[in-house]
Amino acid sequence: MSYEKVAQAKSNVIVGTKQTIKAMKNGAVQLVVIANDADRQVTSRVIHLAEDLGIPISYVDSMKKLGKSCGIDVGAATVAIKQ
Repeated sequence: MSYEKVAQAKSNVIVGTKQTIKAMKNGAVQLVVIANDADRQVTSRVIHLAEDLGIPISYVDSMKKLGKSCGIDVGAATVAIKQ
């Protein structure tokens, strides 16, 4: 489900942990998508901030598939969909 949501919102996605955190702090994010196979040290800050700000989190299985849904050739640990 979330892979399709990311693919549909391709022009409104932010890829990467640092950019996702920055966008969440600016209030520009409606949903965060996190790959389950990503390193928890990488994703934990995003998860905690999203929970603190009340931003919904969706989980997917694969970094590789998540990156592909964003139109990039590498895996993505976190993706934010902008409002």
